Amino acid sequence: MDDHGKNLANSRKRKWLVGLSALGVTGVILSISLYATDLGSSSSGSVSSTYLSNTLKLMPGASSGGAGEQSNSVKEVKHIVPIDQIVSGGPAPDGIPSIDNPKFLSVVDASKFLKDSDLVVGLSINGQTKVYPLLIFVWHEIVNDKVGGVPVAVTYCPLCFTAQVFNRTISGHVVEFGTSGKLYNNNLVMYDRLSGSLWSQGLGEGIVGTHAGESLKRIPFDLAYWKDWKHLYPNSLVLSTDTGFTRPYGVDPYGDYYTSDQLFFPISNLDKRLGLKEFVVGLNNEGQYKAYILHQIESSKVINDKVGNKSIVLFSLYSRMVRVYSPIIDGQTLDFQYNGSTNKILDQQTGSEWNFDGIAVNGQMKGKQLTRVPFDEGFWFEWAAFHPQTMIYPD
Repeated sequence: MDDHGKNLANSRKRKWLVGLSALGVTGVILSISLYATDLGSSSSGSVSSTYLSNTLKLMPGASSGGAGEQSNSVKEVKHIVPIDQIVSGGPAPDGIPSIDNPKFLSVVDASKFLKDSDLVVGLSINGQTKVYPLLIFVWHEIVNDKVGGVPVAVTYCPLCFTAQVFNRTISGHVVEFGTSGKLYNNNLVMYDRLSGSLWSQGLGEGIVGTHAGESLKRIPFDLAYWKDWKHLYPNSLVLSTDTGFTRPYGVDPYGDYYTSDQLFFPISNLDKRLGLKEFVVGLNNEGQYKAYILHQIESSKVINDKVGNKSIVLFSLYSRMVRVYSPIIDGQTLDFQYNGSTNKILDQQTGSEWNFDGIAVNGQMKGKQLTRVPFDEGFWFEWAAFHPQTMIYPD
């Protein structure tokens, strides 16, 4: 066998091994979906029927033939990723049920079940701030909500440790999202309950169906420890465990998956420049991609950089919390620095002081506000699988 043949065989073997490890987690994910049928109340029965009628024809292996066969209608469905790389994660559609009628508590009441070390997704829009604890999210993955009057889908993929928030308005229609039971690049595949199209959380795009190739609007959010969030935003509304479903909230069914080097489902690009589960922040500018290692951002506090020709600045004053801003104010690009002795962020051009919310609180720029930039945050393997050409800061 020549070198090309050996390389091809080795590549196929690596992909097969990655796919084989999926067997180890099938029981874990099925245990999550079993709660949907055995415990608690759920409205997903009618939702699943809608999903199946709209979407079954879009799914790989949906034909009545043997395993892996696809009908002509499936092959003809509009898609932007290889259909055979969209794989079953185990649960049926809505087997991991989204939360569609969320209830909320005060910070004081939420502190009765949340520990300081618990991670939460925080979201502020038009003066309203809401928080979604991961200990609830891990059992649901999607919350369809409205924050500050904006309809949002707050999403979380435990396999990739990726949270993302999208405006759930598509072509002028407000839609709900549900879990499809499918994965692409080991990552959550959602479906919208209006058209049945499939959407990749990692891409923020429709990948199969009517809306294939269309992008969802991303909304900036925070991933933070509860101890920091409740101090910074004490008036937040916090997602309640009263979800309408019976789940062992506080128990994570994925166990030590987050710290092991295992991947459970196939990915299209296995990049070992970093540890597979190194936490990174990923930024995209018109097809140019760059990853920033989380612990480097935390230690630097402030990073001034460019992604392609776009200037950005990253702030991190609290563990796990990263914010990305455009540093341009009134046409002027500012450079920022962190003063460790005073714990303050200053711009080098005017010496003005800026807070973590991107607002100038002292100096010539007082009252000015930076514009937040949405980004991806999660395990390295996921970012690299979707963006194989990514650079790694400081390159």
